[in-house]
Amino acid sequence: MKTGAKILVIDDEKSIRRFMDASLTAKGYEVMLAKTGQEGVKTAAENHPDIIILDLNLPDKDGLTVLKEIRKFSRVPVIVLTVKSADADKELLLDSGADDYLIKPFSLTELLARIRVALRHSINLQEDTTFKHGPLEVDFGKRKVFIAEEEVHLTATEFNLLKALVSHAGKIVTQSHLLSEVWGPHAVEQSHYLRIYVSQLRRKLEDKNPSLRGFIITDPGVGYRINL
Repeated sequence: MKTGAKILVIDDEKSIRRFMDASLTAKGYEVMLAKTGQEGVKTAAENHPDIIILDLNLPDKDGLTVLKEIRKFSRVPVIVLTVKSADADKELLLDSGADDYLIKPFSLTELLARIRVALRHSINLQEDTTFKHGPLEVDFGKRKVFIAEEEVHLTATEFNLLKALVSHAGKIVTQSHLLSEVWGPHAVEQSHYLRIYVSQLRRKLEDKNPSLRGFIITDPGVGYRINL
């Protein structure tokens, strides 16, 4: 059954393209394939995919360059495939515009799960006035937060932090990005700010509704992610 979601796979390995094509088509996705970075950028610009799966090692240009070129004209969710597992490498990918990453080798189950999250993130980007998830509602315009229709009182900093996280729901948001967005560029080295305020934010949400336990996930050494 077709889902209506179009997935562009940019990978130079023929076996990977075949695997992606067969596996994702079987799950109802419409799959487009590109074997070079240039072809991938052109396909993305002309066909407007709902999600892009991008390998970092391409024959004509590196994946980060391709990612930056795509970000010039599209906010489409991008999942990067990489063999690099160091925290610094992950942070570079995310700060360059990736929504998520998968470390090779990976399972089909894990890939499908990341695709579902990325697609939900894409939908959330179109709803810029409120964010809803289970009992939680964040009203960006009124700067108010409700849990089961009861208002939760957050400080200005706590609200700004929550807004920064839910604006990228489903995506890992790096520590440096959060610090810069909430406290300003001067604070990018002050990671203790995040630990304190994330802890306070979690406590306020979870105290109101235990079902929100695990709503904010820590990716050690990299950043935080809203668990959709």
